[in-house]
Amino acid sequence: MKKLFLLIPLFVMMSCEDILTESPKALAVETFYNTAGEVEAAVNAIYAQLRATNNISGQLGAQLEAYTDYSYGRGSYQAMSDFQGLNSTNIPRTDAGWSLFYLGIRNANLVIANAPKGKSISEADVARFTAEARFLRAFNYFWLVRNWGPVPIRTEQTLDEPNIARSSIEDVYNLITSDLKEAESNLPDTQSQVGRATKWAAKAALAEVYFTRNQHKEARDKADEIIQSKKFSLVPVTVAADFDKIFGPTVVTTPEEIFYLKMTRQNNQGQYLAMFAHHPGSKLHGAGGFYAHYSDSESNPVQKTWDAADLRKSFNWYKWDIGLGPNSILCKKFSDPLAPTQTAAGNDFPVYRYADILLMFAEAENRVNNGPTAAALEALNQVHRRAYGKPVNAASSVDFALLGNTADTFNELVLRERGYETQYEGKRWLDLKRLGPARLKQIIKAATGKDVADKHLLWPVPVGELNFNTALDPGKDQNPGY
Repeated sequence: MKKLFLLIPLFVMMSCEDILTESPKALAVETFYNTAGEVEAAVNAIYAQLRATNNISGQLGAQLEAYTDYSYGRGSYQAMSDFQGLNSTNIPRTDAGWSLFYLGIRNANLVIANAPKGKSISEADVARFTAEARFLRAFNYFWLVRNWGPVPIRTEQTLDEPNIARSSIEDVYNLITSDLKEAESNLPDTQSQVGRATKWAAKAALAEVYFTRNQHKEARDKADEIIQSKKFSLVPVTVAADFDKIFGPTVVTTPEEIFYLKMTRQNNQGQYLAMFAHHPGSKLHGAGGFYAHYSDSESNPVQKTWDAADLRKSFNWYKWDIGLGPNSILCKKFSDPLAPTQTAAGNDFPVYRYADILLMFAEAENRVNNGPTAAALEALNQVHRRAYGKPVNAASSVDFALLGNTADTFNELVLRERGYETQYEGKRWLDLKRLGPARLKQIIKAATGKDVADKHLLWPVPVGELNFNTALDPGKDQNPGY
């Protein structure tokens, strides 16, 4: 009974999505949003957009994984690893992401606008479901603003207005923060169905938003709330294969899961990103594989200098000859030999897990204090110990030390650890972007020898949006370089 959240409301979720797309006004006013079950089905439709094959756990995630310092794109993704901006093959992929994010926002706006009008739903259920919708709306906007910069803000108050100008990055983040604070206040500690957002997911998202905005004290404090709650812990690992207890296709949930996109072995209901990692001959994906990303164990400096005793290295990567030399390696972090189709790998897609929070806390604490503290060091060491198969809460031979570390050197330790820990989770490029263009370009240059063009830092606003949204000027509102 893996992924109960997906299997039980699946018919309702897909039917609701179709109805909301076709006739939302009549449905909202006359027949829907009157009961808790109806509102829950409408909230499920928001999740459906995030789990779509073209979104972050699929094709959009594949786009981001071609931008990293630890791997390269192949085939149609090779141009992405040149860091010179999107070409005509890849622009439609980000256009699809834009559409999915805004469809999710629209579905969230319908819940926020109409749930309070329900005739047979309690105030408590209204507060809970609108908080969940606000969390998901904020999450969609967070992805939009980081990848496209200023974007149109569409809320429940502008449901009938197709023409909306771009808002400033500051205004977008203000909406994100406001939504997440309301979600934090009104979401429950736990949900009856695994995979739904909780108050802890809202706290994690707030921590990342603050972290991205260089509000390090706020990020530190919010991450620490999660740590001090004692509700989450790292899954113990003693051998590399134990990481399958975290990322494997049959895992239902783990103690370090805070918010994941839940997947199951059904066509179009599984993780699509896993398909991009594998070679068909490896048999690590039941439907074959695109091997759209690869690395080189000797020429890539991240891979070459990575300690072989770190169990994540052997778990994450395997050697496979793809015609580019004997040292080619492919990522096996998400593997499902029994996936029945390309879009049906059972591996859940991690959005926020406890390891993320520990590393976020470590860096933010270091930045707040202008140097590492014992608390920052312990948070970093817990993740590092687990990577070497050590007990996470006991001092070990692989521990980093306070002595000899400055604020800058400690930040580099955390950044490196985050790079190892979150590979193939669509996080690295955005993690480097928050450091600023100069530092990002320096890191990519050192790892790949490539110069990052300024236009590569943002994705182009879709031509369809520019053509049909009359509040936008195609000559002024397109991102630079496109």
